[in-house]
Parts: sequence; structure tokens; C-alpha cells
Amino acid sequence: MTPILFDAELIARYDRPGPRYTSYPTAPQFHSGFTEMELRRELRASNDSSRPLSLYVHIPFCEHLCFYCACTKIVTRHREWGGPYVDRVEQEMLLWRRDLDPSRPVVQLHLGGGTPSFLLRADLERLLDAFHHHFHLLDNDRGEYGIEIDPRALEPGTLSLLRQAGWNRLSMGVQDLDEAVQKAVHREQSLERTAEIIAEARSLGFASISLDLIYGLPLQSPQSFSQTLAAIIALRPDRLSLFNYAHLPERFPPQRRIRTDDLPSPAQKLIILQESIAALAAAGYRYIGMDHFALPADELSLAQDRGDLYRNFQGYSTHANADLLAMGMSAISSVGRVYSQNHKELGTWEKAVDAGRLPVERGLLLTEDDLLRRELITRIICDFRLDISTLEQRFGIEFWHYFAGSKPRLEELERDGLIAWQEKELLVTERGRLLVRHVCMAFDAYLGQSQNTFSRII
Repeated sequence: MTPILFDAELIARYDRPGPRYTSYPTAPQFHSGFTEMELRRELRASNDSSRPLSLYVHIPFCEHLCFYCACTKIVTRHREWGGPYVDRVEQEMLLWRRDLDPSRPVVQLHLGGGTPSFLLRADLERLLDAFHHHFHLLDNDRGEYGIEIDPRALEPGTLSLLRQAGWNRLSMGVQDLDEAVQKAVHREQSLERTAEIIAEARSLGFASISLDLIYGLPLQSPQSFSQTLAAIIALRPDRLSLFNYAHLPERFPPQRRIRTDDLPSPAQKLIILQESIAALAAAGYRYIGMDHFALPADELSLAQDRGDLYRNFQGYSTHANADLLAMGMSAISSVGRVYSQNHKELGTWEKAVDAGRLPVERGLLLTEDDLLRRELITRIICDFRLDISTLEQRFGIEFWHYFAGSKPRLEELERDGLIAWQEKELLVTERGRLLVRHVCMAFDAYLGQSQNTFSRII
């Protein structure tokens, strides 16, 4: 396990906004000129590839508003709203099926949100049945089927229902256990409730449990967050995400309820990050990259060792060669060489589905240059290294000729110790791993062309 070298001065100097690279090109490059017919054409072509499928469904509803949240969501206590939503998700499944080879196996499936556990039991059961009816799901836990849950909105028996339907992975937001912080962000969730859910999931045979924490929230301090992290480590989740809170109230109105004066200073945030990384390493967690940590036996760690880790719109993935079909409002698909995003407004999404159309709002057809840079950025952000010879052979290029424009930026990164060269390999150093987004940005052909406000890197 390669350690992380924490260089506070270097991190502070490089702490600038940048893409998270859940895709390349990133979402600001999607455009409304992309059509449903382009997506359907690419889907039909993909049937000849023998690629498996990854499915994602976005459930936007939440009972409670978390002030820090930047997700696409609808806050309501009307849990009966989930019924019509599930009906339309099943209609969207049927729209995908028109052009899909039904024998293609689903190796990965994820329910995200919002809060998927918002759904009433009957509605969740119908959704699970629809997956089995319309797609080729794998049995005996051969697929990775996960769901995000909110322990505060989980009906008794839900985990058992999910497990019986073949779900074997669970992720939960915790963010912070300090009561003052929880009240400041309007998310009060006890350690005891979180521990209960983990214990129940493990007793039912869920193979992987992931927890999310956020540093940089109001009223946090290095001391308080170290107590939160110690309690979470004691629960021994298989995976742990440690996200940087990006305070962008001009883009996300709920964040306006957070007092800027209550936020920890940049220096405090760096201390929290440094101490958290050290504590997780001491507890045996491996830094996968981009805020993610995993135990050595977890599939993410094993995939990184094999060199086939991947990154998509849900984060790191162990299935690099799957086409991603996404359903629900705002959901983003990746099929062959296209990206496609659904309508982000509930009413517009509903009307498109009711009219028998895949609810495409915008998307992108990738060029050959996009495909090359996507592969390069993916390998750097997943492996912390790039095999230049393999890239040259696959795409028929001469690296330094093709990326001549990147050379000045790469030389700067090398001088600062973020990268090193070893024969025909680019290596991200121990000092550069926390700043790997900057290495990827050196190859991004679109930076500077968009008015999008990216989050800060640390």
C-alpha cells in the first residue's frame, strides 16, 4: 500500500477549483442539441459489443433538507409520491428495452438519490421486481447491487427485502457525529442508529458497507472530527468516503442557511484532512483516490491492484467495460461513445416518459480525441500511473507530439514533485496523490472553455 505524503504548503498552493472527473468530457460540455435518436442509435450499436450493463436509478425524494447538499432532490414528507415515480421508472425501463439485447447481463446496479429508502415498502418492492422482470440480473451475488439509504427514513424489514431481491451493497451518509455540527447542517443522526443498521446489514449478508463523511462543515474542529472518525473506524465499514464540503451558496440555495462565519478556516480544514488520512492509514484503510478509502480486501482495492478500476458518475467502480443505463430525473447514462442526461425537472421528465420518449435533456457524442483523453484521465485517476506505450499503441499516436500543449504544465507538476517519469510511464507521486485532479487537468482540452464553477480540490 503506497502511503500519501501530506505537504500542507503544496496543497494550499494547488487548492484551486477543478473537475472531479466522474466523466471526461465533464458535464458542462453536454449540450441540448444531443437527441434521443442519437442515444438509441448508440444503444443498438452497443449490443454487438457484448459489453455487460450497469444500471442506475435516481430517486430524488428526501424527507429532510440537509443544508450542505448539492444533489438533485425534492424535499417532501409525501412518501406516497414515490408510487407514480416508480411507475414512470418502469416505463423508462421499457423505453430502454426497445433497442436493448435483453440477454446482456447486469453486473452492477445502484439506487441513488435523494434517498431511495424514502420509498414505501410496496413501491420499493415493485421497483425491485421491475429490475428482475426487464433486465438480466445475476444470481448468487455475482453482481454488485447497491443502494444508498438514510437510516432516519428506513422502514423495518427494508434491508431484508433488499437482500432477498439480490442486493448486497449498502451506502449511508453520516457526515459528522457531533451534535452541534448536525444541528448546523440540519441532519441529526445518532451513532447508535448508524451502528444498528450496519449490524443488521451484516447479519443479513450484505457484502460491502460504505459510509460517507464530510469535512469542512460548520462548527467542525480538528478535535471534534477526530472523535467522529474514531467512532466510525470502530464500526469498520468496508469503504469510507471523506468529502470536502464545497460551499457554493450561489449555486445551491440550501447552503445559504449555513453561516459562512461558522465554517472552519482553510488551515483547520487541512489539519482535519491530514489527521484523518493518518488515522485511516493507521486503521488499515487504503487511499483509493479522490476522497475514497477502502480496506485491502475490498473490491475497489483489488481492482486497483489489477489495474481495472474505473470511475463513472457514481464514483469509483469495478466494472470498466459496462454500458451505464440511467433512469429517473437528472440521471446520466454512458453508452458506447455517448453521454446522455435526463431532464432535471420532475414535470418535464414525467411528460417525456408519458409521451413514450427517453427523457433526454442534453448529452454529448464523444470525438476520437475525447475517447483518447478519457482513457488517459481514467487511468491516471484510478491507477496513479499511465503506461504511455500502451496508450500510444491503442490510439496510434506519439505521446509527446500529440500532447505537446500539455508539456509546460507537466513540467511544472514535475518540478513541484507531483509527478515523476519512469521510462515510458507517468507516475503520480506520494506527494501528488491528493492533488491527482491537477495531473488530469493538464490533459483536459476543455478547461477554460466553460463558465462552470467547479469545487475546490481540497
